[in-house]
Amino acid sequence: MSTQEQGNARRYAKLAAIGAVAVVLLAIVAGHLLGVPIALSYVETGSMEPTIETGDGFVAVPTAVAGPVEEGDVIVFDAQEIEGGGLTTHRVVEVTDQGYVTQGDANPFPDQDSGEPLVTDGQVVATALEVDGEPVTVPHLGSAVMGVESGLESGQQQLASTLGTTAVLGTQGLSYLLLAFGLVVLGASLALERRSGATRERTRERSRADVYDARTLVVGLAALLVVVSLATMVAMSGTTETGIVSAEFDSDRPDVIPAGETESHEYELYNGGLLPTVTIVEPASEGVAVGERTTLGYGENETATVAYTAPPETGYYLRSVSERTYFAVLPEPAIATLHAIHPWAAMASVTAVLTGIIVAPLALLVGTGTIRTRSRSRSRSPGGVND
Repeated sequence: MSTQEQGNARRYAKLAAIGAVAVVLLAIVAGHLLGVPIALSYVETGSMEPTIETGDGFVAVPTAVAGPVEEGDVIVFDAQEIEGGGLTTHRVVEVTDQGYVTQGDANPFPDQDSGEPLVTDGQVVATALEVDGEPVTVPHLGSAVMGVESGLESGQQQLASTLGTTAVLGTQGLSYLLLAFGLVVLGASLALERRSGATRERTRERSRADVYDARTLVVGLAALLVVVSLATMVAMSGTTETGIVSAEFDSDRPDVIPAGETESHEYELYNGGLLPTVTIVEPASEGVAVGERTTLGYGENETATVAYTAPPETGYYLRSVSERTYFAVLPEPAIATLHAIHPWAAMASVTAVLTGIIVAPLALLVGTGTIRTRSRSRSRSPGGVND
């Protein structure tokens, strides 16, 4: 291997390492903002000490992969009351017919003694990976991520102030930032390719300064589309929790249902994106009946009917409805079949088709060789006479 080739290899390795670290950090931040941990998560408080120290990260397995929750599992769930609500990491100390009793390892009492409703399956977004009964942790990872997250939120706010729009805020803004990040990575790859192809010799030769590897462009665009497509579908999907009161009397309040009886409520579906979507609504907890799917175009909305059944025992209960949204690049029955196998199977298939639709024409256009943006040039010889 020549010296130039070794230098190029080192540059590519360095860029890959930096990109890998950036992707991991952004994945954790994106997972936290989207409410769905992506591969890794972290704790911000000491409620799980000494099992998981404040600021430590841990390996988070999505519920779609982890399987049923069992007593003793450390789970990440969307709390209603703890610290004002939001993602919380606590241990399941009891499994009941109505949901899970949770408690931080450092806390003296279960969360439910402090007003947190029983946690339903629809609230659980991930389970901590355990080896020999102990969660796999990454020391201080959360502290670093919280710094990145703070910078990202500050950057979103500054962009919103500078551009005079709120489109860059929240989960939708996060998708835009992911798109911008992908474009930066793609541009950096092309710039590196250009630098490595440029000749430094002053002898007559074909200039490589304006030659690009077509495969780099195609692969970079494909990777960008995969990230943005998956992140957007995750952001559009989610779980909605509704509190109901099982009572011994009739009431005009929509959240009060006589014990043992069933009442129906409307559930609004809306597509604010440019691409048509297929939305599938399903129960995510006990006492919920719904099973509808619909295709929505830009700006369209539809109403689904959700039936809530109150338990025979009186009290307050949390009920959850799952909403999964996919880009309608496949027929609705095909997406429903893939969704029935697994939601990730549907998302992966939709992403593959969407990426192929956009990337395939580009690949056919540019091929797999090189892209030249300037014709052959000749350098000046040492004698000062043009060749």
